[in-house]
Amino acid sequence: MRTPLGRVRNHGSSHSGTSDHWRQRITAVAMLLLMIPVIFVVMSVMRSNQAGAIQILGSPLVAIIMLLFIVASTVHMKIGVQIAIEDYVHDEKLKLVAVIGNNFFSVAVALAAIYAIFKLSSGV
Repeated sequence: MRTPLGRVRNHGSSHSGTSDHWRQRITAVAMLLLMIPVIFVVMSVMRSNQAGAIQILGSPLVAIIMLLFIVASTVHMKIGVQIAIEDYVHDEKLKLVAVIGNNFFSVAVALAAIYAIFKLSSGV
């Protein structure tokens, strides 16, 4: 429920508008579209040995697909967890710590996965 003034200003009860809602929907659609190529990549990696897996994951096209999927999924995860924290954690200090922890965790997961993809695609 939004007040008439909130509708005019495009702000909900949290005063942040609907941008999180739309970003989460956009990342969900992006993940849905990227899921089919990611499943093919994972299935082909599972059928090969280590050298074949490195060769498959080292392909530039596969690396780009995996990077897009990693970015979309970590942004989607960050937004979803942040919304849950904001809705269900009522202590303001604990909420702040949890949101900061969520941000750091999301960035750490994304950076670790991106580093692994870059390392595989560069052949090191």
